Amino acid sequence: MKLYLMRHGEAGFDAPSDELRALTPVGQSQCQSMAQQLSDAFAEVELVLVSPYLRARQTWGEIADYCPNAKVIEIVDELVPESDPALSASIIKAYASVKQLDKVLVVAHMPLLGFLLSELLPGQEPLLFATASVTELQLGQQAQIVNRYLP
Repeated sequence: MKLYLMRHGEAGFDAPSDELRALTPVGQSQCQSMAQQLSDAFAEVELVLVSPYLRARQTWGEIADYCPNAKVIEIVDELVPESDPALSASIIKAYASVKQLDKVLVVAHMPLLGFLLSELLPGQEPLLFATASVTELQLGQQAQIVNRYLP
């Protein structure tokens, strides 16, 4: 499975709760920049899993046009910042398996993404994800980080 882990774009802090923090104009621009940079890769994405938090859903809104072949798009409650990375990894793999899709984009948050990376690649230290950054993984017999992208 090819997996793209993407952190949401820059978000403001003036919101009544963490769940309702919205992208800033800079965050919107970061997402557009990343989508343009990865347009060929994003065009192959078949399955998109997105955190229910506003900034993640807005990030998906900014990049959706670059994923024209996405057959399944799901909001997944287990992709919030404090989620259990083992559970999140299991859910991602289950969606891909059940839907029989192997090019997956996950839009989520720190610290989950760093710990999720460690869960998917045993022995890998958690990494930091800058806003709107993407880490490309190849999972399977030889699981590895393929590349990291900054907007």
